[in-house]
Amino acid sequence: MPTITPFLWFDTQAEEAMTFYASIFRRSKVVSVNRAHGKVMSVQFELEGQAFMALNAGPAFKFSEAISFFVGCETQEEIDDLWTRLLADGGTPSRCGWLKDKFGLSWQVVPKTLGGMLGDPDAVKSARVMQAMLKMEKLDLAKLRQAYEGA
Repeated sequence: MPTITPFLWFDTQAEEAMTFYASIFRRSKVVSVNRAHGKVMSVQFELEGQAFMALNAGPAFKFSEAISFFVGCETQEEIDDLWTRLLADGGTPSRCGWLKDKFGLSWQVVPKTLGGMLGDPDAVKSARVMQAMLKMEKLDLAKLRQAYEGA
């Protein structure tokens, strides 16, 4: 059975990024650090059971918002913690739960219940949630629920 593994291109920060991400996610592990001529060439790691590979390949390519990692959270505490930690040391917040970390990689930190609220067959409920979300940077689960319930 084939597997799909995100492969991240860094200038020189693959090991630093792996260490940063592994410090944020509770279920993480370093799988390997591969060196050539005394320098880190590539790393393999896991975050919450998802395998990743990263390569130090120079400055030719940069990350863009065209690719992001979607992190579904159960609670506001998870959202708050991941939001703060992913922004540490130079990340930038964006709208609707999106942010860029200090390496320029885009993340979406989102409550798992958001899709159901936005996809509710009651168009009025889903529109209220959408309007509430559009006003937010970090998502506020209580305010999204209030919008959903019409409170």
